[in-house]
Amino acid sequence: MTVGPHIPVLLPEVVGALLPHDGGIYVDGTFGAGGYSRAILAAAECTLYAIDRDPAARAAAEAVAAAFPGRFHFLAGRFGDMEKLLPAEVHGRIDGIALDIGVSSMQIDRAERGFSFRADGPLDMRMGGDGPTAADLVNALPEAELADLVYRFGEERASRRIAAAIVAARKDKPFATTRELAACVRAVVRPSKDGIDPATRTFQALRIAVNDELGELERALAAAERLLAKDGVLAVVSFHSLEDRIVKRFLDAKSGRAAAPSRHMPHAAPTAPPAFALERRKALSASDSETRLNPRARSAHLRVAVRTAAGGAR
Repeated sequence: MTVGPHIPVLLPEVVGALLPHDGGIYVDGTFGAGGYSRAILAAAECTLYAIDRDPAARAAAEAVAAAFPGRFHFLAGRFGDMEKLLPAEVHGRIDGIALDIGVSSMQIDRAERGFSFRADGPLDMRMGGDGPTAADLVNALPEAELADLVYRFGEERASRRIAAAIVAARKDKPFATTRELAACVRAVVRPSKDGIDPATRTFQALRIAVNDELGELERALAAAERLLAKDGVLAVVSFHSLEDRIVKRFLDAKSGRAAAPSRHMPHAAPTAPPAFALERRKALSASDSETRLNPRARSAHLRVAVRTAAGGAR
């Protein structure tokens, strides 16, 4: 299968938010094909650490390392573990962290990775190649747990119907390919008026569960608070409501914008000083020109926050 070029989403906006400067230290927590990393390194004589759990990212990382010798460092692993992966000497000294959440276009476009229902492939969906696959989940989970997974992570209203169909079908033959699962879902869910494939939400739910994507995001946000220097910038690009909701709630809570305790609760604990200041309250979306060039940018949202001196940031 021919794979198209990966186009980083909201690239000028992310780099513009980070404002790379000479001597700065930056983290690209979701390296992918290296679009953000290259742009950050090209913007200033800075140092950048890039993280990715996908073994396929290493080739692109080697190319970036060759283009920016001595300034680029690739760390194989999960971005939720960035605090463990990054050398101790940069903790509290990082000037910017960029996160582009979710599956990359390279993963989606390769049928053998099993992320997409648009081309037949093994029902895998693992970003790092380890742990249970999507096939393991659909073939082993009890019906109620499968329905809950599809509802929670896919926001799919027909989750019970889908789970029942999967459990009935797997009695005759375990699911092995993306085509088999997509056909099963399409048989019980009618196409929507907006043209979205009926299998979309189920595939999203399985991918999120297989890779613990929301847990990774929560851990990465908490780590960013501890790793960033004062005035360091956190820039997060998300692609669906579950991700964006986590980012928004975290930044609202850490910037003092979370709902205040009721005046009828006199024993409420005092509010901690804000660890972040928000650049803007609302998320930034991709422009019409960008979405025309890259349709995957249509659902992208960028949220930016600046680390304050609260909580011991240096």
